[in-house]
Amino acid sequence: MIAAVILAGGEARRLGGGDKPLLEIGGTTLLARILQVLATEIESIAISANGDPQRFVVFDVPVLNDGAFLGFGPLAGILAGLDWAARVGASRMLSVPGDTPFIPPDLARRLAPAPAFAASGGRAHPAVALWPVSCRTALREHLSGPGSRSVIGFAESIGARRVEFSQQRGDPFMNVNTPADLAAVQQRSDTSRG
Repeated sequence: MIAAVILAGGEARRLGGGDKPLLEIGGTTLLARILQVLATEIESIAISANGDPQRFVVFDVPVLNDGAFLGFGPLAGILAGLDWAARVGASRMLSVPGDTPFIPPDLARRLAPAPAFAASGGRAHPAVALWPVSCRTALREHLSGPGSRSVIGFAESIGARRVEFSQQRGDPFMNVNTPADLAAVQQRSDTSRG
């Protein structure tokens, strides 16, 4: 079984703060779009986010916090997701950032076998990855020690493959970091509906 975790822990500083996944494009939130796409392939989905989980209650999925690794970045959210995935009986877990509304509907299948991470246009997207749940022990040890908190660094340390995705219809991993990014995502959403 494959589970998925949506990494919604970013602080959105370049967008004035708040939760990027709750920004709206095309009349719906980024998070709702991602959940809809993931649900076509995956049954068990959770959100990784710190703070008050009630702000995500409308989505009716588990909300996981970083626990002892609060402040350690996306790897802490991935570890929280892996621990949860183990509890629900999954052998693999897909991670996706909460600001990537154009992910392909067959993402987990295309990344298999785990471990693997996505790339597009020559650029790595290590937070878009399929992880073996069994790597959670190695990740916990990695976060407990000194050194880099780089997602790609950890992914490569466990032998993750890089899987290239076409940008023929636009970057499937286009994300929102700035107001200009949000405008571009909104325009692409409007164009695809038009």
